Amino acid sequence: MSASLKILACQVDVPPTPDVAARDAHLDRLSSLIDDALTEERADLVVLPELSSIDYSRESFDQLAQLAEPLDGPSFHALSPIARKHGASILYGFPRIAGNRYRISLGLIGSDGEEAGCFDKLHLAQYGASMEKEYFEPGEALFMFEVNGVKLAPIICYDLRFPELSQTLCQTHGAQVMLHCGAYYTDESYWSWHHFVVTRALENQVFMLSLNRAGETYGGSLFCAPWVDETQEPERFPKAETLKRIHIDTGQIAQVRADYTFVADTRDVYDGLDLRMGPT
Repeated sequence: MSASLKILACQVDVPPTPDVAARDAHLDRLSSLIDDALTEERADLVVLPELSSIDYSRESFDQLAQLAEPLDGPSFHALSPIARKHGASILYGFPRIAGNRYRISLGLIGSDGEEAGCFDKLHLAQYGASMEKEYFEPGEALFMFEVNGVKLAPIICYDLRFPELSQTLCQTHGAQVMLHCGAYYTDESYWSWHHFVVTRALENQVFMLSLNRAGETYGGSLFCAPWVDETQEPERFPKAETLKRIHIDTGQIAQVRADYTFVADTRDVYDGLDLRMGPT
């Protein structure tokens, strides 16, 4: 049986957030933006980028003592009424405080407006424009959830570059849609990002939304179907703030996997096979 899902993918602008007042003003605008979009046309799930509540910068990270939140913090309270009003789940990015530690997290609000879970970024980037190991600690658990019977798995930015993670979520735990929330600045790693997205979608034969924040030095979000070729290319976002509606039909996954048997032909264990060395 196939299932369907309507996603509102929000590639949003995030202004500088040097203090709580700036962050809260941004959250107010973000809530109004989503409210207006859902009033115009409903969706089952709203997705926001990595750290969508604050600016991705050293200036903001230096203020984590005031900007980091618990799961039921200001971001939740700004977005929860929108989820409840429109009956839509919302996945949003924020810096989470856990004890005396900070994590880059995605919070999930259910369609009833209640807390529904949290995912913490597993791999911290420390190259190019990234300086995450100086401020955050990595997560320790996977996370999946269902909306309309569709199985979704979130990952965050740098997590994309480790194929074992996506394979475990999709091929072991049955995720049908990967939600990859990022903050991809146009540094030296930006160009390779899209290639990883297409590869993860194809090798796991799933839908994949790779969602960046907006801006001249960000943008370029990508949506991939389970099969990509010259007749069906990934859907690319511009750099400007863009709210795009995406329709998921899981029947497409079954068809692609029947036509191209990548997943079915995957061996259970490769590192257990004997290694035979040829002449040197």
